[in-house]
Amino acid sequence: MSAIGIARLLRVAAAIFFVAAGVNHFVNPDFYRKIVPPGFGSPAVVVAISGVAEIAGGIGLLIPQLRRWAAWGLIALLIAVFPANVYMAVTQRSIPDLHFSRRTLWLRLPLQGVFIVWVWYAGLRTDRIDSGAR
Repeated sequence: MSAIGIARLLRVAAAIFFVAAGVNHFVNPDFYRKIVPPGFGSPAVVVAISGVAEIAGGIGLLIPQLRRWAAWGLIALLIAVFPANVYMAVTQRSIPDLHFSRRTLWLRLPLQGVFIVWVWYAGLRTDRIDSGAR
């Protein structure tokens, strides 16, 4: 498979991943509301906004005119939700019905960086590959 084919495959996979994750905010909102750190505002509003942002970002990755904006938006979102991931790891025992081990929650934190690189490649780097720029 060519670099362009791999880039497009990663872009479509990222779009599917983020749209599915965003939809899950509305299918399973209670889980997400429990992990919103105190002081971040209304958990229901935060969960709805982040869900819409993930859906919009995922769709935006597939639209060439919106791809760069979508990628930067998803990168900003991944950075913005990182405190919720830390909150889950630190307060795992105090969040009702959170059935992940402490180790899993701590190991999950570096994945945020992997997701950022994935979005960068899928939304920003692949534009350069598609256009032939290096």
